[in-house]
Amino acid sequence: MCEERETIFLSTLNPHLGLVYRVCRLYCRDADDRQDLQQEILYQLWKAYPSFQGTARFSTWLYRVALNTALTYERQRRRRPAAEPLNDWVLELAAPLSAPETEQVQVLYAAIEQLSAVDKAVVLLYLEEQTYAQIAEVTGLTVNHVSVRLVRIKKKLEHALKRALADLPA
Repeated sequence: MCEERETIFLSTLNPHLGLVYRVCRLYCRDADDRQDLQQEILYQLWKAYPSFQGTARFSTWLYRVALNTALTYERQRRRRPAAEPLNDWVLELAAPLSAPETEQVQVLYAAIEQLSAVDKAVVLLYLEEQTYAQIAEVTGLTVNHVSVRLVRIKKKLEHALKRALADLPA
């Protein structure tokens, strides 16, 4: 019975593992922290899987669990003293990551990193091409609030990207 549940869980989860990685990438700068968060998200998904009722799409449920876990992880991490100076983070941003990323993508992640935790979640869901209704369901915001928030976030990111990209070598 447990093996059957595990098989069903893994086959349902597999197509969505990229989403888990993107949540981790958005909320953690450090590769070790990303791996820790990824393990924590997978653990929380497994633990919560029996409560998944299928009333919402699996991806919506997964977003909610992953984002709530990431927010909790971020709050706990803030309570710990910083383990790495800012200079190390800047060097890591410049270093190649596990998936090839252009400088523009790295700049985008750096700009998104400056957003609030809820704004990060809204951006992630938007970039995942979720509808405003789906974003509202996952984040607990109203559809109208999602729309307004996205306009503000886009303006913030556009301003930050223009500044950052102007500083990049041609």
